[in-house]
Order: sequence, then C-alpha cells, then structure tokens
Amino acid sequence: MCAIAGIYDLLRHPDIDASLLLAMTDSQTHRGPDQGGTHLEAGIGLGHRRLSIIDLGGGQQPLFNEDHSVVVVYNGEIYNFQALARELQQFGHIFRTHSDTEVIVHAWEQWGERCVEHFRGMFAFALWDRRQQALFLARDRLGVKPLHYALLDDGQLLFASEMKALLLHPGLRRELDPLAVEEYFAYGYIPEPRTIFRQIRKLEPGHTLLLRKGATLAAPRRYWDIPFAVRQPASEEQAADEMLERLREAVRIRLVAEVPLGAFLSGGVDSSAVVAMMARESAEPVNTCSISFGDPQYDETPYANMVAERYRTRHHSQRVEQHEISLVDRLAGLYDEPYADSSALPTYRVCGLARQRVTVALSGDGGDENLAGYRRYRYHVHEERLRSMLPLGVRKPLFGTLGRLYPKADWAPRPLRAKTTFEGLARDSVAAYFHGISLMSDTMRGALFSPELKRQLGGYQAVEVLRRHAANCPSDHPLSRVQYLDLKTYLPGDILTKVDRASMAHGLEVRVPLLDHQLVEWMSSLPPTLKLRGGVGKYLFKRGLEQLLPRELLYRNKMGFSVPLAEWFRGPLRAHLESSLGSPVLADCGMFNLGYVRELVAQHLSGRRDHSAALWSLLMFESFLRQLPAAAPRNLIRQAA
Repeated sequence: MCAIAGIYDLLRHPDIDASLLLAMTDSQTHRGPDQGGTHLEAGIGLGHRRLSIIDLGGGQQPLFNEDHSVVVVYNGEIYNFQALARELQQFGHIFRTHSDTEVIVHAWEQWGERCVEHFRGMFAFALWDRRQQALFLARDRLGVKPLHYALLDDGQLLFASEMKALLLHPGLRRELDPLAVEEYFAYGYIPEPRTIFRQIRKLEPGHTLLLRKGATLAAPRRYWDIPFAVRQPASEEQAADEMLERLREAVRIRLVAEVPLGAFLSGGVDSSAVVAMMARESAEPVNTCSISFGDPQYDETPYANMVAERYRTRHHSQRVEQHEISLVDRLAGLYDEPYADSSALPTYRVCGLARQRVTVALSGDGGDENLAGYRRYRYHVHEERLRSMLPLGVRKPLFGTLGRLYPKADWAPRPLRAKTTFEGLARDSVAAYFHGISLMSDTMRGALFSPELKRQLGGYQAVEVLRRHAANCPSDHPLSRVQYLDLKTYLPGDILTKVDRASMAHGLEVRVPLLDHQLVEWMSSLPPTLKLRGGVGKYLFKRGLEQLLPRELLYRNKMGFSVPLAEWFRGPLRAHLESSLGSPVLADCGMFNLGYVRELVAQHLSGRRDHSAALWSLLMFESFLRQLPAAAPRNLIRQAA
C-alpha cells in the first residue's frame, strides 16, 4: 500500500514548489515506508510513498509509459493486472515491469477515462497525460482507498491520500464546515464528499475527476454503482455453493504478494469465512491475529480460537486495556478530522499486532452491509411493515405523541425500547433509518449546538446525506434500500476509513475480499429473503458456511467490534472525561452549549443514561481541535461564518 500527493495548477502557472511537494509526500511516510519519489514539470507535481508488495525491485513510482508522456502515482492493488497486461500487450503496449501500477498508464492510453471500468481491486490514483494536458483522479468502486482534494483560491488543485498532506500548503484555508460538524455528531464520521474543512473534499467511491489546463473544476463523474438487480437463483443450495465459490475466488486473487501475508480473525462470521478460504488455498498455516477484552460481554476470542484451532493457524492475540484511552490524541492525528467510532482503538492495536508478523492482512469487512448482518436491518424491515399500514399523516401525530410521552430506556433490550420504535414510526422510511443509526438524535444535537452554530447551519440536517443517496437507489425494497445507504455512507465513511488509517499507521496493507466488486454485484442480485430470513441475517451465507464453521459461531448473537466505553467512563477514565470536556478548547471554539455538555457527563456518570457514544464523539472532537495546525480554536466559529 502507498500514499500519493500532488499539486496541479489549472491556470498555467509553470512553477510548482518542489520542497512543498516533498513535504506533502513525506508527511505520509507511514503509508509507504519503503521508497519515495516525485515528478515535476510545468504546472504539475506528483509525489509517492511506497509500501512494496508486488514487483519489489521494479514497481517504483512515479511510473511512466514508454515515451514518458503519461505518468501515474497510485495507492492500492489491481488484482487482475496480469490478465490486463496480456490484453494490453495484444494492443501493442510494451511493459517494462511486472507491477500492477504499469497497467494503469497503458489502460489509460487504450481506454481513456473508462480505464477504471477494467480494474478489479482497490485503488486511488492520479495520472498526468502531457499530450492532453489532463490530470485524471480516480477512486475504487467501494471506497477502500482514500483520496482528498482541494481547489485553492489561486487556481492550484491539491490532492493526497490523507488530509494532513493538504494542510501543509500555506494557501489552504482552514475554515471548518458547519455542515460537516452537524454530520459528524449525527453519524460519528463525516460522509463523503464533505470533510471537516470547507475547502477540502473527498472523491466519492466509484468516481473519477478529470481536469484540464485553463478549465474550471468539473464535477466528479460516477463510473459504477451497486446494481441491486434481483435474479432468482435455481435453488438455495446452488446459490449457497456459488457464494462460497465466488468468495473463494475473491480470496485467492488477494493472496498474490511477495511479502508475508495473514488475516484478522475476530471470531465473527465474516473474518472466520475469509480465514477458512485462505486455509483451503494455502499450503502453509495462515497467520491470524485478534484482540481481546477483559469484559466477556465484548470478548470474541473464544470463537476466534475455535476457528484458529480448526484450521491450525498461527494465531496471536492481544488484550486491550482501559488505559488505551491514551490513544485518543494519536487517533485524532491519524484521521485528520473528527472520527468517533471507538472500535478504532482495538483496530489500531490489531493492525500493530499483525504488522509484527506480516505486511498484508485480509479482513472480513463488508459482509454485514452486503448480506444484511446488522440487527438494525431486521428492526427497520419490521418497522417498514408497520409504516406501510398507515399513511404518514396518521402515523406522525399518533406515534410522535407516544414517542414524546414514553420514557427513554437505554438499559433495556431493543424490543423494549418503545420510545425509539414510536419515534421511528412517526417518520418516513429514510428519516426513520437515520433516527435509528444517529449517534445523537436531532433533539440532542439541537441542545448541544450553540446559537451561532445553528445560525450557520441555516436549518440544514444531516438526514439530507441519506436522502441524496436514497434518490439514486436502484431498488425500492426496504432491506435493499438501507443496505444501499450503508454501502454509500457507513461503509466508506466509517468502516473503511477506520481500517485504512489504522493499518497505514503501521505500514500494513489490508485487503477486503468481501468487497470485491464482482462479488458485491452478485450479492446485491440475491433476493432479500436469502439475506434476511426469520430474523437471521446473512441467511444464505451462514447456510453455505455450515460445512466450514461451527454452528455455535454462525448462529450466535452478533457482538460487533466495540469497546466497553460506558463502563470505562464511569470507572478509571472518569477523570480524563471530565478534564477533557471541561477544557477551554470546547468553550473557545464557540460551537457548543457547555451546560448541555456538563449535563451529558453528569447523567452518564450517575448511571441514569448511557451517553458513552455522544461523550466519545465530544472527546474526539476536542482532541481534533487541540491538534489543529496553524489555527486558534477560538477563531474557528468566526472563520466558518
């Protein structure tokens, strides 16, 4: 895996600051510790840091075509590069290396912007074509690899794998985007294409951006989407067998590497399935690693050990302790913007553990979104049946009143939390799903934000992110629709961001076979009843895996990869919580109602309510503000106005 960076002047200014380009590139050395390189010519500068995985001796970047008129910097892996190289050679293209990077320049020469449609893998790259005076940016279909860009006031366009590189440019305005603040405290992350900074954008998954000298910045172009075109299989048995064979093939093509390779093994269905497939494809024992917790409610290691013993892997485990809160500032620095998924803590640790033994690790990410593994899907489909029985005009006043009157019961199992159900039934489908997944409700965010921040928001609400994607959803089935929403938002914005930054901090490449786009397309074509049936998510997947994994693992209650924050905050981390949320940083930024912050802390510490997710989001935001470069937090709210 690697890092890219670059500066492109759309207004024909010839000089690019070489020292600045080098600094931007080297700020991402953790992503590519093995080699670095830059390319400069009139109006364009490209930088690259390399983590060597394939063609260790010949894959250095920037990499050129035969006459040096096309050059690319690239982060990722293209798994079908050997077949593509053979195809391109038949068109007369000459290859000088055995790396997947060289396929990109020749594919561009052959197919232009449509080259990305031929790539099977994870990637983010920038390609410069001198003859066409064109810069081409591209990101993979599901958003496994990141790409950020910013258009400066003087016509320079910056891009990089991580925002920390862009923040080194003195011409970049560091104004915070108030809409991003609203989205962060709703989702716990900032969905694409927005970032916490007004001037920086994320290139969305499945999109490209073509820029030419003298032209204005064009809108990104979407080149792929999840089809959700349902096809009825001949039988469930045939579909289960085909699913396992497709997963096996997706795993097999991800085992190509010239460095040590292993896998994450959480003890969940998806990572266990990946390890089972790896064991069947490998002559040597698979290297596996997992993270444990002292609290058995959060500890999946017995199930991970069960799989490790069954497939005789070389298994290693590490325990996460309460003092890991010291990682808060480290995590804020890794993500470059507020990010509130507390499972980033164990993810960071498991990546460090894996890197001690391997350079490449396979993960099971993506299974829940593609195969309906989350419990919230079951609840949403059930509520949709109820919503379909009454028009919104009747449901809104009826269930809205019940939702207001019913007490909130954070301690109760989900079926007994009638307040949440009533509130969902009073909304339309998208708003109800948003309400169910929100880190903080509309009411809580309204109480948290200062009058000034609410003025800047101008009535904007984060639910609009889901509404935008719902308008493009190719299916009207309730289950497929929320899967589509998660694949567009939660997967790239939270899950893949978490894994990318945590792994790259250790110079570890993570490959994700369940997000192979051909497999994703096929899974989306399955009837919803083969994904969720009788309250069982991943129904078909689990049925097929019965021959490979123990039933007690397949059909146990889903735990999730999380940490016991609620207990930690009431125990040894109490002092840290009170100190951080009472610091001047939150007060000086002018965004928050500090009385409400104190109320959240007091209610949580008393045990009356569980505000651990909201409090963690505030901790991470405070740490982000404290680490902002070259900007005083007290001025941020005024700058953003």
